[in-house]
Amino acid sequence: MNPPPAPAAVEADRAALLAFVADEESEAAIQAGLADMMAGVQIRRGTARTATRALASEPTPRVLLVDISGLEDPIRALNELATVCTPDVRVLVVGDRSEVSFYRELTRDLGVDEYIYKPLTRSNVSALFGPLVVPSGEKTLQRGGQIIAVCGARGGAGATTVAIHLALQLEAAKRHVALLDLHLRGGTTAMMLGVKGSNGLRVALEEPDRADALFLDRMAVTIQGRLRLIAAEEPFDVQPNPAPDAAPRLLELLRQRFSHVVVDLPMPPSPLERQVLAEARSQVVVFGPDLAGIRDAEAVRKLMTSISSMSQPILVLNRAGVAGGLKLPLVIEGLGRRPDVVIPDLPRHLPKAANLGQSAGAAGASMRKALAPLTQEIVGTRAEPAKRSSIFRWLLGR
Repeated sequence: MNPPPAPAAVEADRAALLAFVADEESEAAIQAGLADMMAGVQIRRGTARTATRALASEPTPRVLLVDISGLEDPIRALNELATVCTPDVRVLVVGDRSEVSFYRELTRDLGVDEYIYKPLTRSNVSALFGPLVVPSGEKTLQRGGQIIAVCGARGGAGATTVAIHLALQLEAAKRHVALLDLHLRGGTTAMMLGVKGSNGLRVALEEPDRADALFLDRMAVTIQGRLRLIAAEEPFDVQPNPAPDAAPRLLELLRQRFSHVVVDLPMPPSPLERQVLAEARSQVVVFGPDLAGIRDAEAVRKLMTSISSMSQPILVLNRAGVAGGLKLPLVIEGLGRRPDVVIPDLPRHLPKAANLGQSAGAAGASMRKALAPLTQEIVGTRAEPAKRSSIFRWLLGR
């Protein structure tokens, strides 16, 4: 009988992450959510039972992600999987059951490190699985509310419209939402929502030491329910001069108060906006169905990826089907992929509503339906958190 391999050799043979998932949509979400965080992501089609058969003859990866969707007895399948893995493996699970009691059984009784129920999004994969697959010290988990950066690939793409309606939909889901417009001169969020901005935002950026929770309350304008707008209307002859630490300070205050912070960003970004992009968990690029829009969308996507590796930017095609615009197949060909979200042209709804300061009701069901994939991507899903430990706790008596 051959002697066992040396520990170093065994470690070298181990995959950083090996995933077994049952469907193409979940595979795409895992790839997008984790690809920028680590090298060596391997994804195979199958479930926990497929993983058990494979790992009976293969080295156990450092992190194992398995799908238990559709299994008649998922607990038994995970127990069988534990018998063919080494005790130091970290186990992540995805499935189709959303009960909190089931989540607790997996994480507390079996010792699964984390569980997410479907549908998966790149956002919840990045936020919940990311800190568990990246070696300690390489990435810190963002605390507080979620920053969502929205920008247009070029002027007139409709990024402000998307940012406004995204914020409205998040508020409709009973979230505390801040809409931050960083177009300090010429911004249109306040106008489109029928309110007036203040000079408080400029003060918060130029003198961050003056910004506190009370100051934030005074400069935030109530739009409806739990939605607040923070915007400025500075004259064109004024040149704002933000302090170097202004963006982190302001975002930290907003994170403490709101569960989602939607930021309408100018493009190309100044140093201030680059700091926001680096902090954002989700980045949204809005572009139109034309050659310049496609070209600039790809350029902005690359820029965002170079600034932050939190997740892949979400590409939103706006005004699809507009007269004279490129058809969707040509847009897909130009991008080299399908846009993540497609918003149809709504010429009878959006311009009129924006001019009347009534964007809250603009486009109605059509806009909500078009933005549903983006809202789902931002919100994500997770069950109640629980203590994390190895799936082999039960084998070791812990």
